[in-house]
Amino acid sequence: MFHLFRRLFVFTTLAVLAGAGILLVQISANSEAGQIGGRTTIDPMVLGALKWRSVGPDPGTQVRSGDATRGRGGRSIAISGVRGRPNEGYFGAAGGGLWKTTDRGETWTPVTDGQIHSSSVGAVAVSESHPDIVYIGLGESCIRGNAMSGDGVYKSTDAGKTWTHVGFDDAPVISKIRIHPTNPDIVFVAAFGKMSAPSERRGVFKSTDGGASWTRILFRDAKTAAIDISLDPRNPRVMFAALWEAYRLEYTMSSGGPGSGLFKSTDGGDTWTEITRNPGMPAGVIGKIGVAVSGADSNRVYAIIENRDGGLFRSDDGGATWSLANGGRNICSSPPTAEKRSSISPSAIRTICGSIPPTRTTCCTPWTAAAR
Repeated sequence: MFHLFRRLFVFTTLAVLAGAGILLVQISANSEAGQIGGRTTIDPMVLGALKWRSVGPDPGTQVRSGDATRGRGGRSIAISGVRGRPNEGYFGAAGGGLWKTTDRGETWTPVTDGQIHSSSVGAVAVSESHPDIVYIGLGESCIRGNAMSGDGVYKSTDAGKTWTHVGFDDAPVISKIRIHPTNPDIVFVAAFGKMSAPSERRGVFKSTDGGASWTRILFRDAKTAAIDISLDPRNPRVMFAALWEAYRLEYTMSSGGPGSGLFKSTDGGDTWTEITRNPGMPAGVIGKIGVAVSGADSNRVYAIIENRDGGLFRSDDGGATWSLANGGRNICSSPPTAEKRSSISPSAIRTICGSIPPTRTTCCTPWTAAAR
Protein backbone atom coordinates (compact mmCIF):
# COMPACT_ATOMS: atom_id res chain seq x y z
CA MET A 1 0.00 0.00 0.00
CA PHE A 2 2.90 2.33 0.72
CA HIS A 3 4.11 1.96 -2.87
CA LEU A 4 0.64 2.73 -4.21
CA PHE A 5 0.43 5.89 -2.11
CA ARG A 6 3.92 6.95 -3.11
CA ARG A 7 3.26 6.56 -6.84
CA LEU A 8 -0.04 8.37 -6.65
CA PHE A 9 1.56 11.18 -4.69
CA VAL A 10 4.05 11.84 -7.47
CA PHE A 11 1.10 13.53 -9.21
CA THR A 12 1.01 16.20 -6.53
CA THR A 13 4.71 16.68 -5.97
CA LEU A 14 5.35 17.13 -9.68
CA ALA A 15 2.65 19.78 -9.81
CA VAL A 16 4.29 21.61 -6.89
CA LEU A 17 7.46 21.81 -8.94
CA ALA A 18 5.77 23.09 -12.08
CA GLY A 19 6.07 26.74 -11.03
CA ALA A 20 9.74 26.35 -10.17
CA GLY A 21 10.42 24.65 -13.50
CA ILE A 22 8.77 27.47 -15.42
CA LEU A 23 10.84 30.00 -13.48
CA LEU A 24 14.07 28.21 -14.36
CA VAL A 25 13.10 28.14 -18.01
CA GLN A 26 12.39 31.87 -17.95
CA ILE A 27 15.72 32.65 -16.30
CA SER A 28 17.65 30.51 -18.75
CA ALA A 29 15.67 31.88 -21.66
CA ASN A 30 17.03 35.35 -21.00
CA SER A 31 20.39 34.24 -22.31
CA GLU A 32 19.53 31.23 -24.45
CA ALA A 33 16.24 32.16 -26.12
CA GLY A 34 15.78 33.38 -29.66
CA GLN A 35 12.82 34.76 -31.57
CA ILE A 36 11.10 32.87 -34.37
CA GLY A 37 7.92 34.37 -35.77
CA GLY A 38 7.43 36.51 -32.68
CA ARG A 39 7.55 33.49 -30.36
CA THR A 40 10.30 32.69 -27.88
CA THR A 41 12.25 29.49 -28.50
CA ILE A 42 14.43 27.83 -25.90
CA ASP A 43 17.57 25.85 -26.57
CA PRO A 44 16.72 22.13 -26.11
CA MET A 45 19.89 21.76 -24.05
CA VAL A 46 18.44 24.18 -21.50
CA LEU A 47 15.21 22.22 -21.24
CA GLY A 48 17.14 18.96 -21.11
CA ALA A 49 19.07 20.14 -18.09
CA LEU A 50 15.91 20.57 -16.01
CA LYS A 51 15.32 17.63 -13.69
CA TRP A 52 12.34 16.80 -11.48
CA ARG A 53 12.84 16.02 -7.82
CA SER A 54 10.35 15.17 -5.13
CA VAL A 55 9.81 17.83 -2.49
CA GLY A 56 7.63 15.52 -0.40
CA PRO A 57 6.34 15.11 2.11
CA ASP A 58 6.77 11.35 2.18
CA PRO A 59 7.35 9.03 5.12
CA GLY A 60 11.03 9.98 5.12
CA THR A 61 10.49 13.75 5.02
CA GLN A 62 10.40 15.93 8.13
CA VAL A 63 7.13 17.81 8.48
CA ARG A 64 6.22 20.53 10.91
CA SER A 65 3.47 19.65 13.37
CA GLY A 66 4.59 20.75 16.80
CA ASP A 67 7.44 18.43 17.73
CA ALA A 68 6.04 15.44 15.89
CA THR A 69 6.92 13.93 12.54
CA ARG A 70 3.88 12.60 10.71
CA GLY A 71 3.06 11.00 7.39
CA ARG A 72 1.05 12.97 4.89
CA GLY A 73 -2.15 10.89 4.98
CA GLY A 74 -2.07 9.11 1.62
CA ARG A 75 -2.40 10.17 -2.00
CA SER A 76 -3.46 13.60 -3.22
CA ILE A 77 -5.59 14.98 -6.07
CA ALA A 78 -5.76 18.61 -4.89
CA ILE A 79 -3.03 21.24 -5.09
CA SER A 80 -2.67 25.00 -5.41
CA GLY A 81 0.09 27.58 -5.48
CA VAL A 82 -0.38 31.16 -4.27
CA ARG A 83 -0.17 34.07 -6.69
CA GLY A 84 2.31 36.67 -5.47
CA ARG A 85 3.72 34.33 -2.81
CA PRO A 86 6.08 31.97 -4.62
CA ASN A 87 7.20 30.20 -1.45
CA GLU A 88 3.68 29.12 -0.48
CA GLY A 89 1.60 26.17 -1.62
CA TYR A 90 -1.13 23.81 -0.46
CA PHE A 91 -2.13 20.22 -1.11
CA GLY A 92 -5.02 18.14 0.14
CA ALA A 93 -4.38 14.57 1.28
CA ALA A 94 -6.85 11.73 0.78
CA GLY A 95 -6.80 10.99 4.48
CA GLY A 96 -4.68 13.71 6.06
CA GLY A 97 -6.41 17.07 5.68
CA LEU A 98 -4.81 20.15 4.09
CA TRP A 99 -1.05 20.75 4.14
CA LYS A 100 0.85 23.99 3.56
CA THR A 101 4.41 24.92 2.72
CA THR A 102 5.95 28.37 3.14
CA ASP A 103 9.46 27.44 1.94
CA ARG A 104 8.87 26.06 -1.58
CA GLY A 105 8.20 22.53 -0.38
CA GLU A 106 11.17 22.04 1.94
CA THR A 107 8.79 21.49 4.88
CA TRP A 108 5.05 20.97 5.16
CA THR A 109 2.56 21.69 7.94
CA PRO A 110 -0.95 20.22 8.38
CA VAL A 111 -3.23 23.25 8.82
CA THR A 112 -6.69 21.75 9.30
CA ASP A 113 -6.11 19.31 12.17
CA GLY A 114 -8.85 19.65 14.76
CA GLN A 115 -10.78 22.21 12.71
CA ILE A 116 -12.56 20.17 10.03
CA HIS A 117 -14.83 17.18 10.51
CA SER A 118 -13.45 14.99 7.70
CA SER A 119 -9.92 13.96 6.83
CA SER A 120 -10.16 13.79 3.04
CA VAL A 121 -9.43 17.02 1.12
CA GLY A 122 -10.09 16.59 -2.62
CA ALA A 123 -10.26 20.23 -3.77
CA VAL A 124 -8.38 23.41 -2.86
CA ALA A 125 -8.51 26.93 -4.29
CA VAL A 126 -6.66 30.12 -3.30
CA SER A 127 -7.91 33.57 -4.27
CA GLU A 128 -5.59 35.28 -6.76
CA SER A 129 -6.60 38.78 -5.63
CA HIS A 130 -6.78 38.06 -1.87
CA PRO A 131 -4.35 35.18 -1.18
CA ASP A 132 -5.35 34.84 2.47
CA ILE A 133 -8.71 33.47 1.27
CA VAL A 134 -8.58 29.70 0.78
CA TYR A 135 -11.39 27.21 0.09
CA ILE A 136 -11.22 23.45 0.44
CA GLY A 137 -13.68 20.76 -0.65
CA LEU A 138 -13.88 17.47 1.19
CA GLY A 139 -14.03 13.97 -0.28
CA GLU A 140 -12.29 12.18 -3.18
CA SER A 141 -13.86 12.64 -6.60
CA CYS A 142 -11.46 10.14 -8.19
CA ILE A 143 -13.52 7.02 -7.51
CA ARG A 144 -11.35 3.96 -7.05
CA GLY A 145 -11.06 0.75 -5.07
CA ASN A 146 -11.06 2.73 -1.83
CA ALA A 147 -12.19 6.33 -1.64
CA MET A 148 -13.13 8.63 1.22
CA SER A 149 -16.09 10.95 1.60
CA GLY A 150 -16.24 14.32 3.31
CA ASP A 151 -18.65 16.91 4.65
CA GLY A 152 -18.68 19.84 2.24
CA VAL A 153 -16.73 23.07 1.81
CA TYR A 154 -14.61 25.05 4.28
CA LYS A 155 -13.20 28.57 4.01
CA SER A 156 -10.21 30.32 5.57
CA THR A 157 -9.65 34.07 5.52
CA ASP A 158 -6.26 33.98 7.24
CA ALA A 159 -4.19 31.76 4.92
CA GLY A 160 -5.19 28.50 6.57
CA LYS A 161 -4.90 29.35 10.26
CA THR A 162 -8.62 29.00 10.99
CA TRP A 163 -11.49 27.41 9.07
CA THR A 164 -15.27 27.89 8.79
CA HIS A 165 -17.73 25.43 7.27
CA VAL A 166 -19.64 27.17 4.46
CA GLY A 167 -22.02 24.52 3.21
CA PHE A 168 -22.48 21.29 1.26
CA ASP A 169 -22.60 19.03 4.28
CA ASP A 170 -25.11 17.02 2.23
CA ALA A 171 -22.61 16.60 -0.64
CA PRO A 172 -20.07 14.02 0.57
CA VAL A 173 -17.68 14.65 -2.33
CA ILE A 174 -16.58 18.00 -3.79
CA SER A 175 -14.74 17.75 -7.12
CA LYS A 176 -13.45 21.27 -7.75
CA ILE A 177 -13.52 24.85 -6.45
CA ARG A 178 -12.76 27.93 -8.55
CA ILE A 179 -12.56 31.53 -7.32
CA HIS A 180 -13.13 34.57 -9.52
CA PRO A 181 -9.67 36.08 -10.26
CA THR A 182 -10.56 39.63 -9.14
CA ASN A 183 -13.62 39.22 -6.89
CA PRO A 184 -13.11 36.66 -4.12
CA ASP A 185 -16.80 36.77 -3.20
CA ILE A 186 -17.63 34.94 -6.43
CA VAL A 187 -16.91 31.24 -6.01
CA PHE A 188 -17.84 28.17 -8.05
CA VAL A 189 -18.11 24.62 -6.72
CA ALA A 190 -18.33 21.41 -8.74
CA ALA A 191 -20.22 18.98 -6.49
CA PHE A 192 -19.86 15.26 -7.10
CA GLY A 193 -22.45 14.42 -4.46
CA LYS A 194 -22.73 10.82 -3.30
CA MET A 195 -20.49 8.16 -4.81
CA SER A 196 -22.91 5.29 -4.25
CA ALA A 197 -26.40 6.63 -4.92
CA PRO A 198 -28.30 9.26 -6.93
CA SER A 199 -28.41 12.61 -5.17
CA GLU A 200 -29.84 16.05 -5.87
CA ARG A 201 -26.88 17.89 -4.33
CA ARG A 202 -24.90 17.63 -7.54
CA GLY A 203 -23.81 19.94 -10.35
CA VAL A 204 -22.14 23.33 -10.47
CA PHE A 205 -22.95 25.88 -7.76
CA LYS A 206 -22.17 29.59 -7.50
CA SER A 207 -21.82 31.96 -4.57
CA THR A 208 -21.68 35.75 -4.89
CA ASP A 209 -21.32 36.44 -1.17
CA GLY A 210 -18.16 34.58 -0.24
CA GLY A 211 -19.83 31.27 0.47
CA ALA A 212 -22.67 32.52 2.68
CA SER A 213 -25.21 31.17 0.18
CA TRP A 214 -25.10 28.97 -2.93
CA THR A 215 -27.17 28.68 -6.10
CA ARG A 216 -27.06 25.68 -8.42
CA ILE A 217 -26.37 26.91 -11.96
CA LEU A 218 -25.74 23.67 -13.90
CA PHE A 219 -27.39 20.29 -13.34
CA ARG A 220 -28.10 17.26 -15.53
CA ASP A 221 -29.74 14.68 -13.28
CA ALA A 222 -29.34 12.96 -9.93
CA LYS A 223 -26.96 10.36 -11.40
CA THR A 224 -24.51 12.86 -12.90
CA ALA A 225 -21.79 14.65 -10.94
CA ALA A 226 -19.91 17.85 -11.73
CA ILE A 227 -16.23 17.01 -12.04
CA ASP A 228 -14.35 20.08 -13.31
CA ILE A 229 -14.60 23.85 -13.84
CA SER A 230 -12.28 26.23 -15.68
CA LEU A 231 -12.55 30.02 -15.86
CA ASP A 232 -10.97 32.11 -18.60
CA PRO A 233 -8.35 34.13 -16.67
CA ARG A 234 -8.71 37.05 -19.08
CA ASN A 235 -12.51 37.07 -19.07
CA PRO A 236 -13.90 35.05 -16.15
CA ARG A 237 -17.45 35.42 -17.43
CA VAL A 238 -16.40 32.75 -19.91
CA MET A 239 -16.18 29.38 -18.21
CA PHE A 240 -16.32 25.68 -18.94
CA ALA A 241 -17.71 22.88 -16.82
CA ALA A 242 -17.60 19.09 -17.12
CA LEU A 243 -20.22 16.64 -15.88
CA TRP A 244 -19.55 12.96 -15.22
CA GLU A 245 -21.99 10.08 -14.88
CA ALA A 246 -20.23 7.73 -12.49
CA TYR A 247 -20.81 5.71 -9.33
CA ARG A 248 -19.00 3.57 -6.80
CA LEU A 249 -20.75 0.71 -4.98
CA GLU A 250 -19.42 -1.89 -2.57
CA TYR A 251 -19.00 -4.44 -5.35
CA THR A 252 -18.59 -2.41 -8.54
CA MET A 253 -17.92 1.02 -10.01
CA SER A 254 -18.71 2.63 -13.34
CA SER A 255 -17.60 5.61 -15.43
CA GLY A 256 -19.47 7.03 -18.41
CA GLY A 257 -23.02 7.44 -19.64
CA PRO A 258 -25.45 9.87 -21.26
CA GLY A 259 -25.07 12.30 -18.38
CA SER A 260 -21.39 13.02 -19.03
CA GLY A 261 -20.66 16.14 -21.04
CA LEU A 262 -18.81 19.42 -21.52
CA PHE A 263 -20.54 22.82 -21.21
CA LYS A 264 -19.66 26.46 -21.85
CA SER A 265 -21.02 29.70 -20.38
CA THR A 266 -20.32 33.25 -21.54
CA ASP A 267 -22.26 35.05 -18.81
CA GLY A 268 -20.62 33.86 -15.61
CA GLY A 269 -22.68 30.69 -15.35
CA ASP A 270 -26.16 32.15 -15.76
CA THR A 271 -26.74 30.14 -18.94
CA TRP A 272 -24.94 27.18 -20.49
CA THR A 273 -24.47 25.60 -23.90
CA GLU A 274 -23.49 21.95 -24.23
CA ILE A 275 -20.50 21.44 -26.52
CA THR A 276 -19.94 17.70 -25.98
CA ARG A 277 -20.76 16.87 -29.59
CA ASN A 278 -19.21 19.88 -31.27
CA PRO A 279 -17.15 19.15 -34.40
CA GLY A 280 -14.01 17.20 -33.62
CA MET A 281 -15.27 15.76 -30.35
CA PRO A 282 -15.31 11.94 -30.02
CA ALA A 283 -18.49 9.98 -30.69
CA GLY A 284 -19.93 7.33 -28.43
CA VAL A 285 -20.10 7.07 -24.66
CA ILE A 286 -18.28 9.84 -22.77
CA GLY A 287 -16.73 9.32 -19.37
CA LYS A 288 -14.67 11.65 -17.22
CA ILE A 289 -13.58 15.04 -18.64
CA GLY A 290 -10.93 17.49 -17.48
CA VAL A 291 -10.94 20.99 -18.98
CA ALA A 292 -8.59 24.01 -18.87
CA VAL A 293 -8.48 27.40 -20.62
CA SER A 294 -5.11 28.87 -21.57
CA GLY A 295 -4.06 31.97 -19.68
CA ALA A 296 -2.21 33.24 -22.77
CA ASP A 297 -4.95 32.75 -25.37
CA SER A 298 -8.64 32.75 -24.44
CA ASN A 299 -9.48 30.83 -27.61
CA ARG A 300 -7.21 27.94 -26.65
CA VAL A 301 -9.00 25.31 -24.59
CA TYR A 302 -7.84 21.81 -23.69
CA ALA A 303 -10.01 18.86 -22.66
CA ILE A 304 -8.86 15.39 -21.67
CA ILE A 305 -11.74 13.05 -22.45
CA GLU A 306 -12.43 9.48 -21.42
CA ASN A 307 -13.78 7.75 -24.53
CA ARG A 308 -12.94 4.81 -26.76
CA ASP A 309 -11.27 7.33 -29.07
CA GLY A 310 -10.35 9.65 -26.23
CA GLY A 311 -7.25 11.55 -25.26
CA LEU A 312 -6.23 15.18 -25.11
CA PHE A 313 -8.34 17.45 -27.34
CA ARG A 314 -7.57 21.04 -28.27
CA SER A 315 -9.76 23.90 -29.45
CA ASP A 316 -8.44 27.13 -30.96
CA ASP A 317 -11.81 28.83 -31.21
CA GLY A 318 -13.16 28.76 -27.68
CA GLY A 319 -14.69 25.30 -27.89
CA ALA A 320 -16.55 25.67 -31.19
CA THR A 321 -14.41 23.01 -32.89
CA TRP A 322 -11.88 20.51 -31.62
CA SER A 323 -9.01 18.32 -32.77
CA LEU A 324 -7.23 15.43 -31.12
CA ALA A 325 -3.91 16.80 -29.89
CA ASN A 326 -2.64 13.61 -28.30
CA GLY A 327 -4.26 10.19 -28.35
CA GLY A 328 -1.36 8.52 -26.59
CA ARG A 329 -2.31 6.17 -23.80
CA ASN A 330 0.53 7.51 -21.67
CA ILE A 331 -1.45 10.66 -20.80
CA CYS A 332 -4.23 8.73 -19.14
CA SER A 333 -4.42 5.35 -17.52
CA SER A 334 -6.91 2.59 -17.17
CA PRO A 335 -9.63 2.58 -14.53
CA PRO A 336 -10.32 1.78 -11.82
CA THR A 337 -7.05 3.23 -10.54
CA ALA A 338 -6.72 6.21 -12.87
CA GLU A 339 -6.19 9.75 -11.62
CA LYS A 340 -6.08 12.10 -14.59
CA ARG A 341 -5.64 15.84 -14.59
CA SER A 342 -4.52 18.57 -16.94
CA SER A 343 -3.39 22.10 -16.22
CA ILE A 344 -2.00 24.86 -18.37
CA SER A 345 0.87 27.25 -17.92
CA PRO A 346 0.82 30.33 -20.19
CA SER A 347 2.48 28.52 -23.07
CA ALA A 348 2.44 24.83 -22.27
CA ILE A 349 0.19 22.03 -21.07
CA ARG A 350 1.16 19.55 -18.41
CA THR A 351 -0.77 16.32 -18.08
CA ILE A 352 0.29 14.13 -15.21
CA CYS A 353 -1.16 10.73 -14.50
CA GLY A 354 -0.48 8.88 -11.27
CA SER A 355 -1.59 5.28 -11.15
CA ILE A 356 -0.51 1.71 -10.81
CA PRO A 357 0.17 -0.04 -14.14
CA PRO A 358 -2.92 -0.33 -16.38
CA THR A 359 -5.12 -3.37 -15.92
CA ARG A 360 -6.86 -3.12 -19.31
CA THR A 361 -5.57 -2.71 -22.84
CA THR A 362 -7.87 0.22 -23.59
CA CYS A 363 -7.26 3.47 -21.80
CA CYS A 364 -9.41 6.60 -21.67
CA THR A 365 -12.42 4.34 -22.24
CA PRO A 366 -15.64 4.49 -20.17
CA TRP A 367 -15.88 1.40 -18.05
CA THR A 368 -17.63 -0.70 -15.46
CA ALA A 369 -15.45 -2.90 -13.30
CA ALA A 370 -15.76 -5.09 -10.27
CA ALA A 371 -14.15 -3.53 -7.21
CA ARG A 372 -10.97 -5.19 -6.02
